[in-house]
Amino acid sequence: MKITNVEVFLTGTAWRNFLFVKLTTDEGLIGWGDGTLEWKESAVRELILDFGRRYVVGMSPFNIEDLWFKLYQVEHNTGPIMFAAMAGIETAMWDLVGKALGQPVYNLVGGAVRKKIEVYANGWYAFQGDVVKLADRAQEVVARGYKAMKFDPFGPGGRELSSEQLRQACRVVDAVRRAVGDDIDLMLEFHGRFSPIMALEAIRAMVPYRPRWCEEPIPAHNHESMAQVVAASPLRVATGEHTYSRFGFLDLLSRKGAHLIQPDIIYGGGFLETKKIAAIAETFYVSVAPHNCRGPLGTVIAMHLCANIPNFDILETFEDYDVPWRCDLTPGTPRVERGYYDIPVKPGWGVDVDEELIRAHPENPDAKLNMFSGQWEEIMCK
Repeated sequence: MKITNVEVFLTGTAWRNFLFVKLTTDEGLIGWGDGTLEWKESAVRELILDFGRRYVVGMSPFNIEDLWFKLYQVEHNTGPIMFAAMAGIETAMWDLVGKALGQPVYNLVGGAVRKKIEVYANGWYAFQGDVVKLADRAQEVVARGYKAMKFDPFGPGGRELSSEQLRQACRVVDAVRRAVGDDIDLMLEFHGRFSPIMALEAIRAMVPYRPRWCEEPIPAHNHESMAQVVAASPLRVATGEHTYSRFGFLDLLSRKGAHLIQPDIIYGGGFLETKKIAAIAETFYVSVAPHNCRGPLGTVIAMHLCANIPNFDILETFEDYDVPWRCDLTPGTPRVERGYYDIPVKPGWGVDVDEELIRAHPENPDAKLNMFSGQWEEIMCK
């Protein structure tokens, strides 16, 4: 079996475009992958089409390791656009392999170690400074059955916060904690905005509210500085969505730069690469909570990873806080029930893809989100 065609589709939503990769074979099988890289989708699309022409057409879809090594070794570019393009192709190849063998992908890499995947809600917390509205939204998340939720309490923010801005962030978190009670896990998103000392001040201020973790408290790419924050933090620090491939995570973990890692299957280079990252983390006794802000196909791909890795913690989802037709794009997608996904059971990723619906929502060149602009809530509420 050989791959004969590579296609890329962009589907426009309010704040990013989902990127679908379609691989067709000479035996008529079709595989779907996800290469969504927020706000850089058009660049990823062109790179996938270029790689398709130069490497993929004519390949067996089983040669996943060979393709990954060639792209990594020959192309000499390890940034997020490169890895997202690699992931888009690689995940579509896994779908083909699973369909060819009649097995869900997780069965091809060791099988499932769990049948249900715990998730936390994201995308729910636009509140325009009204903490009463935020508390109501938090209660609505719990009413949907979620037992965990993530939000950013810091507003536009910057490297430093004033005393009043930090007090306001505390009021925001306090309002959510009071609204949901003590049995719901809160994850606090710092969005990589602070200096190390400001990050520690903010983390220490959050101790009374007992968050499950504080996420990416400083910009991601100085692992030594992140390790300094981790060593001094009284709360668990999670990071990793902007760390790429097993090579980046080896450096982060060797420096003790995370209590919990959040590799992104797309940013990080693909499904198998993220499984390797999880295996490295396991040798450091570090758990994995994959970053997952893309569409329904990317979420299903993440389900296969989470079903398979022993050191899984929890998975992010935007399912209930996105465009209303999100899950219609991939018929057969498991839906969140009482804070969990059941794992897929059909061959490949286990879902279909509705090309007509993809085409009905074409690329939106204005689907961009600046978390630090102050207007992001208007976009999220569209």
